[in-house]
Amino acid sequence: MHVRLDPVRRRLAATLALLIATTGLALTSPVAASAAPRPLAAPGDSGDDGEGGSKSLVEQLEAASKGFVEAKEKLDESKKRQTALAAKLKELDAELGPKQEALDKIVRQSYQSGRLGPMGALLTADSTDGMLDRAETLQTIAVKQDRAVRDLKDAKTQQEQAKLAIDGEITKQQAQVTVMAKRKAQAENALKAANAPADDAADNADDEKAPSSGGGSKKATAAPRNSDGSLSSESCSVNDPTTTGCITPRTLNAMKSAQAAGFNHFVACFRHQNSGEHPKGRACDFAADKGGFGGVATGSSKTYGTNLANYFIDNSSKLGVLYVIWFRRIWLPSSGWKAYTRGNGDPSSDHTNHVHLSMR
Repeated sequence: MHVRLDPVRRRLAATLALLIATTGLALTSPVAASAAPRPLAAPGDSGDDGEGGSKSLVEQLEAASKGFVEAKEKLDESKKRQTALAAKLKELDAELGPKQEALDKIVRQSYQSGRLGPMGALLTADSTDGMLDRAETLQTIAVKQDRAVRDLKDAKTQQEQAKLAIDGEITKQQAQVTVMAKRKAQAENALKAANAPADDAADNADDEKAPSSGGGSKKATAAPRNSDGSLSSESCSVNDPTTTGCITPRTLNAMKSAQAAGFNHFVACFRHQNSGEHPKGRACDFAADKGGFGGVATGSSKTYGTNLANYFIDNSSKLGVLYVIWFRRIWLPSSGWKAYTRGNGDPSSDHTNHVHLSMR
């Protein structure tokens, strides 16, 4: 039976035929790329960061983790200063006894040699030479006594200053401990509010389900620090070798360190999105599969991802790590591994096919 097409359909059919003839378009099922690594899908306009987290959650985690790490570093530096001050105070305490004894000896000598005073020395001298010798002895003792008094006084002043400095460091440490506790609560509360209620049980099973660290991670190349031990604020200023974008020098160092340690699977760092660290050049996604971001990692691919996550954790201080996400869990400097179930059920947002690294 012959079917007549209306004018509109005839025009559409003609256009389609022209496209097929001129472009070689084939109406067949698509074939997946064989060797080319597949990047993560770009997020939409909903505020998602492309990592399964809302803009609000990511900002809270960033602020909490950064605040915690900075407070911890200040605490560690304060403890080092306190240790140095305590050692100095011990030296001063050890010096006080001998200095006091030296002064007491001089005082006794002064009393024995010059208890009559200069006039008495002049009147009781047998001769002019004896008078001069006696006066010279008194002068020498007086100089020694004056110096000994100053030394003792300086030592006591330094001792008191060291004690006050130690008290000051203890006060600073208490303040940093308070900050760390607040930042820890901030991160955990943000995660708790973001995760589904059913995830509470999973969150309580951190030790059982979290990726375990073998403690044998290779050492990383430490990121440069300021003279006071702090990390400088860095911008997205160097070319990203994994994309056409940019990353921070610290992010580049972390990626190169991991690659030098043998983690050479596909990596993608800079990405345009609405929030998170990727558009700031402070994050990279490391594929578990060698060929790119595939399905849920299993076997050797999952082992690779776990070892890589542990590498970043074991070297977090050296590299300047903010947090790590892997296999529906997030590692925070304040809390260790916690549940992270903001994914959409796919390997990318669930982080079951790649390790996400965020940097300070």
